[in-house]
Amino acid sequence: MSADAIMVCSYGGPNGPQDVLPFLRNATKGRGIPDARLIQVGGHYKLFDGVSPINQRNQELMDALQAELTRRGINLPIVIGNRNWHPFFTETMAKLEAEGRRRILCLFTSAFASYSGCRQYREDLAAAQNELGTDFELDKVRPYYTTEGFVAANVDAIVEQMRKLPHAHLVLVTHSIPVAMNQNSGLPGDPNQPNYLRQHQDLGAEICRRVSATLGKQIAVDLAFCSRSGPPMAKWLEPDINDRLQQLADEGVENVVVAPIGFITDHMEVVYDLDTEAKESAAKLGLGYARAATAGTHPAFVGALADVICERLNPQKTQGKDAIGPIWPALAHPESCKPAADYQKLPACLESK
Repeated sequence: MSADAIMVCSYGGPNGPQDVLPFLRNATKGRGIPDARLIQVGGHYKLFDGVSPINQRNQELMDALQAELTRRGINLPIVIGNRNWHPFFTETMAKLEAEGRRRILCLFTSAFASYSGCRQYREDLAAAQNELGTDFELDKVRPYYTTEGFVAANVDAIVEQMRKLPHAHLVLVTHSIPVAMNQNSGLPGDPNQPNYLRQHQDLGAEICRRVSATLGKQIAVDLAFCSRSGPPMAKWLEPDINDRLQQLADEGVENVVVAPIGFITDHMEVVYDLDTEAKESAAKLGLGYARAATAGTHPAFVGALADVICERLNPQKTQGKDAIGPIWPALAHPESCKPAADYQKLPACLESK
């Protein structure tokens, strides 16, 4: 693809107390959730003065990525577009259009393939294009949780904390999703495009293999989830990280290191669910507790993002070897990551034929 700009596509987050309720309204649009409930749910933003860390962390990542691409001789502007807060996709795309930039390569801030982490971004991009009425040429990079740089960044962060907290039990953590969404994620029936849970299990197995080799002792794969929402009767992926901490304490574990492998940077789900809530749970249970860093601006991870961008800009170039195989396609299959209900028709440039 020949691109005019690279757009980092993210979730968005409030920049102050006045933004919290409008942001939550956007994030839950169409679900009929009353403001009273949103105010209750958004209470944890008060601990951070109404500011989500996602905005600053995204800017830091973009700056690091811009420097790496410039070093490689790629001089394209990198901009941010969000689903749920300013700058929205429509705002960023309108600015790009005014600059004469209509060929946009999109990088989603989710490393994994699921409805909420991939297809919903594609749907929202399609809706933004339709709203603007402009014929953008949209493309995207592939899911990148398999890349060497993402694995290496997580391994380095985990090893650092495991060395600080001797004899710790390692728990890998990711965002929970509904069981039905998990079953539809990836490409059902295709082992080369596994579902959301299997994606994390494959990543976790490779991370634990490398951590074990570095520390000289066997580390088990232990996966837990955070940030569950929705009605209590709905089935979501389990166990919740707080429930898992209780189980570990009951088993006699003394120290725990949690590693948020499901997030590329410190989102609110990391700084609240893990750094605040889970940390408090561990303290009440008498557990030693440490949290490994997210991949963030780790040089290996920034290099991996540059790699997947470069391979999309020049598809004829041979792809590098990932830490976990097989390498995912950039163009999504029309049946991949479908929600439980019927899905919207997407621009062909975001789907394979």
